[in-house]
Parts: sequence; C-alpha cells; structure tokens
Amino acid sequence: MTIDIEPFRLPEGQAASLARRPTRIDPVFADKGVYKQRLEKHIEALAKLQYQHYAADRSALLVILQGMDAAGKDSAIRHVMSGLNPQGCRVESFKHPAGDSLQHDFLWRANLRLPARGEIGIFNRSYYEEVLIVRVHPELLRAEGLMRPQHDIWRERYRSIVNFEDHLTRSGTAVVKIYLHLSKQEQKERFIARLDEPDKNWKFSADDITERRFWNDYQHVYEHCLSATSTTTAPWYIVPADDKKSARLIISSIILAALKGLHPHIPKPDAARRQELKQLRSLLDHETDPAAADAPSPH
Repeated sequence: MTIDIEPFRLPEGQAASLARRPTRIDPVFADKGVYKQRLEKHIEALAKLQYQHYAADRSALLVILQGMDAAGKDSAIRHVMSGLNPQGCRVESFKHPAGDSLQHDFLWRANLRLPARGEIGIFNRSYYEEVLIVRVHPELLRAEGLMRPQHDIWRERYRSIVNFEDHLTRSGTAVVKIYLHLSKQEQKERFIARLDEPDKNWKFSADDITERRFWNDYQHVYEHCLSATSTTTAPWYIVPADDKKSARLIISSIILAALKGLHPHIPKPDAARRQELKQLRSLLDHETDPAAADAPSPH
C-alpha cells in the first residue's frame, strides 16, 4: 500500500514557504514491524517495475534528491533502492563544481550523467547545487568566470533548469525531484550521533559545522529555488525528513508513482519476431554436441 503523495507535491507557481512546512509528521506506519512490511512491499513493486522498465527500453527516470547535510539522502538511496538491479540503475553524486566543470556551462556535467532509456538515474545532489551552494558561496561563482549581476544569473539559471527539464520530459525522461526537509535541531542530533558513534565517524567533516553556520542562507535559497523550478511535469516533493522511516516510505511511494506513470511493459514479439524465435528454437533443438560426435563408439 503506497502513501498519498499529493500533500508533499509543490504545485507550479506556489511559494515553497519552508518555515510553514513540517519537518516531522505523524508516522505513516503503525509500528516498526508495519514499517518493514510496507517498505518491503514497496521495494518488491519497484523491482518488478524496474524489470519492465528496463525491458521496454522506451523511457528513462531521473530521481533527484536534495537536502541539507544529514537529511537522509544516502540512507534513502540505500534502503529504498536496495532491491533494484544495479545493471539498470545508476547513482551519481554531485559536489560543488570544480575541475573541468568550471570550463563549461553549469548543466554540462549533468548531461554527461543522465540515465539512458531503460535506466533509472539517481542524483544524490545535482545540478541544483549551481543555484544553492554557489549562491550561498559566491566565490564559487567567480571561479566559473561569471561576473554579471548575481540576481540576473539566478533568474537565468532557474529558466535554464526549467527548460532543461522540459526538454528531458519531451525526450522521454521523467524527472522526479525530492527535497528532504530537515529541521536544524534534528541535523544537530544526527551530527552528534556521527561524532559519538565510531562507526559513523567517517561521515563527519569539519565542513559540516562550517556549512551549518549558513543554515538560514540555505533555507532562503532553497525556498527561491523550489518555488522557481517546481513545474507540472517536473515537480518538487517536499518530504518531512526528521523521521527517516516515514521519509523512506514517502520517497518510495513517489518513485513508484513515477515509474507507474511511464507505463512500462515487457514488449510482446510481433509475428515476424515469433517466427524468428521459432526458428532459433528449432536450431537449438537439433543442435549436435561436438563432444558427443567425436566420442569413440562403445562397440
């Protein structure tokens, strides 16, 4: 049983107003056992749809996950996508632009990592970093050699993103965008857990503390970004992220709905193909084993 995802969708033209949106809701499951059961069913359904999607080879699905540090992006990928066939699913992680990316337009590196037909692509962060972290840290923008007034750049980049996603949709790639809405207090508790638990120490960086100081700035640029780029064909879903279990069930429901919307099905062979397969089957039925032919006669 999936969850009603409509309350989490940001309609085109509506302001995100993150301060008015909850970071925690009543659990969408009765207890831990029900949570596991529902997630397993979602994973089974995703695996079946992925198989059909890969076999159909008609369209692609791009899932974008954005959120503050420790919002649960990695764990959502690990839990929700655990049943997918790696052959048809790729995860790409984006950090702030560097190296070759600085020599190209801001959407260049995203184009290189888009899923092919039949694939599911997951962007852990994405090209949206170019209107998020780059806006909070304008020195990164200067590294890209752009010296025009910043307000023009953001407006133009929002328009470029909307056009880019519209192009992808017209070309057969469905775009699903999920923002994990985390509270500052919950982020603090998750950071403390990373520091206190040896198995989680590797997740923590001094940069996490540095970026936390820009919390209000990030909330501001996220509101602008979500409001400007949520469209009917490529909407943003604002998912309460303080409760990871509820978030995973909501995320899996969103992805399930997107895959179902592609109407994947295993292609049925036409008459010519059926005849070809029949001939190939006949060849196999009448195949001679070379080893048996070369074996000496028992007499």
